[in-house]
Amino acid sequence: MAAEKKSVGIIINPIAGLGGRVGLKGSDGADTVERALALGGKPESPLRAGKAIEQLLEIKDKIEVYTYGGPMGEEKLRELGFEVNVVGQPAAEKTTAADTIAAAKKLRDAGVDLIVFAGGDGTARNVCEAVGLEVPVIGIPAGVKIHSAVYAINPRNAGLAAKEYLEGKIQTLNESEVMDIDEELFREGRVSAKLYGYMNVPASGSRIQNMKSGGGSEEGDLAGMAGHIVVNMEPDTIYIIGPGSTTRSIMEDLGLPNTLLGVDVVKDKKLIASDVTEPQLWEMIKDPERKVKIIVTVIGGQGNIFGRGNQQISPRIIRRVGKENIIVAATASKLIALNYQPLLVDTGDAELDEELSGFIEVVVAFGQTSVYSVSS
Repeated sequence: MAAEKKSVGIIINPIAGLGGRVGLKGSDGADTVERALALGGKPESPLRAGKAIEQLLEIKDKIEVYTYGGPMGEEKLRELGFEVNVVGQPAAEKTTAADTIAAAKKLRDAGVDLIVFAGGDGTARNVCEAVGLEVPVIGIPAGVKIHSAVYAINPRNAGLAAKEYLEGKIQTLNESEVMDIDEELFREGRVSAKLYGYMNVPASGSRIQNMKSGGGSEEGDLAGMAGHIVVNMEPDTIYIIGPGSTTRSIMEDLGLPNTLLGVDVVKDKKLIASDVTEPQLWEMIKDPERKVKIIVTVIGGQGNIFGRGNQQISPRIIRRVGKENIIVAATASKLIALNYQPLLVDTGDAELDEELSGFIEVVVAFGQTSVYSVSS
């Protein structure tokens, strides 16, 4: 007797990540979506979801695929050549959290073996509210805020983890945290994270990210690291300062205000722009004669240096600046906490991620650097 086909449910939150490039630090809420669109924000989620779903093409005849209508999965799956069972439709042209919750419940009721969803922490909260621990899940990272431990490290690994689970190569599940922060406080420079629940995630090892951890760096090393970078700043050079408490210490050493969760721009040790959007940043650096460097830090517990909360520093920005002009700042304790896992890049451009892979120098204290591996 032929083995029963495994089934997978796909949900795409089509507005996830909309606010990232335009500096809104999230996409939760109808007002934020409208602002993001007005600022020129473009949907990232369908493209990133496609990169994950492509990994299932090899087994598409061996699985049953269920999804929600229109942009919430049906369109992308049909575009890629999948036969799909559509379990419902979004209530209106512009989708909401209620649509995500309804989709997850419908997929649960259809008896799928796995739900794969594309979005950010808000999407994970919605799916968790709907299914909790009842159905295993894998998140495709497509939002701005991705603190939750239910997400893969990048879209390709989400698809590969799903494929391995559906093929029976992974049989163990981990109860993983669903975290989210208050976006309004986030935009004001205050981080208020909360645990919203747990979901079961296939134990796919390094394909799945860890939960973001808070800061715990030694104060002396942090100050020394900041001092090293400030002392070595070159004249007539634009410095793009990424978000985070580690990079905030650099701004404090310079005696400059910073937005903590946004991207600031410094030249000749003076602040020339605060909380910039991707288009604003491009206008400032597109002249090839200008000298430009990027300073970013490592997300604690996860290891990401690009693609988590700093989407304003887009692939075209990174390519314009060049890998040789990227400065990574992180104290030794932050690197040690990664337990030898590599630094991660998830820019949304696979070729660029590959170019950034290899090794990079990390400033860890005054006069001290460490060479650390980077992986896509």
